[in-house]
Amino acid sequence: MDLFTKCFDFTRADEIKAAGLYPYFRPIEENEGPVVKIEGRNVIMAGSNNYLGLTADPRVKEAAVKAIEKYGTGCSGSRYLTGTIDLHNELEAKLAKFFGKEACLLFSTGYQTAQGIIPTLVQRGDYVISDKDNHACIVVANLMAKGATGEVVRYKHADINDLERVIKKLPLEAGKLIVSDGVFSTGGEIVNLPEMVRIAKQYNARLLIDDAHSVGVIGKGGRGTASEFGLVDEVDMTMGTFSKTFASLGGFVVGAERVINYLKHQSPALIFAASPTPASVAAAIAALEILIAEPERVTKLIRNADKVRKCLKEAGFNVVDSRTAIVPIIIGDDLKTFQMGKMLFDDGVFVNVFIAPGVPQGRQMMRTSYMASHEDEHLDYIIDAIKRSGKKLGIIE
Repeated sequence: MDLFTKCFDFTRADEIKAAGLYPYFRPIEENEGPVVKIEGRNVIMAGSNNYLGLTADPRVKEAAVKAIEKYGTGCSGSRYLTGTIDLHNELEAKLAKFFGKEACLLFSTGYQTAQGIIPTLVQRGDYVISDKDNHACIVVANLMAKGATGEVVRYKHADINDLERVIKKLPLEAGKLIVSDGVFSTGGEIVNLPEMVRIAKQYNARLLIDDAHSVGVIGKGGRGTASEFGLVDEVDMTMGTFSKTFASLGGFVVGAERVINYLKHQSPALIFAASPTPASVAAAIAALEILIAEPERVTKLIRNADKVRKCLKEAGFNVVDSRTAIVPIIIGDDLKTFQMGKMLFDDGVFVNVFIAPGVPQGRQMMRTSYMASHEDEHLDYIIDAIKRSGKKLGIIE
């Protein structure tokens, strides 16, 4: 069979486009935070990961512009060679202090960060133990570790008993890394970190938490999952991204200095990748400083999400219960999910349409998420629009 046969046989997206229900790759023409312009009209954004609303903050934009003026548009090399500027070191020091860890290492994208950590640490004779619903970047990193003859073991989503069942079968003396999202990206659930820490200690494992959707959302002053549970000293490594709360692009990991030093000199994803751009790093520094100075943004973010969550549950929607910025509405059917996404867009609200393989069959959903910059008028309109579409499709009475 020709390699490209699968490409020509793939028609699913074309069929959804022909039905007028295709919700993906819509270009945003203007972005002012809670309201964006798409296809020439203003739409309330209820699907962004811009949790603290900082992508349009003048201080963040000014920092990026000044960095370009001083350093240019790129670093023209990897961190290992010619690609390090003083802004990289500054951001690493500030993030390490913010998370209460000894050291930090930046990566060029959040997706790349897991690939820079997991296969570098998990090698021949080692094991990575991973939640089945972990983000795709972790799944790919696990496969890379397996390719280096490390072993990958998965446990049922958010099932601590299953985690203990699988890890107790592994050799106690073997190197083991438990990996989990702190806040899961589709459902918005928070990991049971206290029990995970207990298991890691009992079975001689290290712990890596992905806080992509946790930073700026949970924990003291938005410091993430370990802070949320008072377990900062018990979590070995925390990784995250700049593309959400930090209003930029890139990724990071914080942990013990000796571990970060090892990654710094052994991780191919760092050594062979162009370093984060000056504008990206400067924007992330500015966003971090705003988060530290204005923790009330975190409080408002959660208030906003809780308001929508409560109202939609009361209206009869199947809403995943959580206390994060993500409010998923379970639809459970491909066609109705696409139809609801289209109805909401036509009604002036943008949400994310999630179907398999992004979520399991039966869990097709509207993944809505909220920002500190949403005001009550935006939230009220979103809630009413979701109710209108839900009634038309028979999802609620």
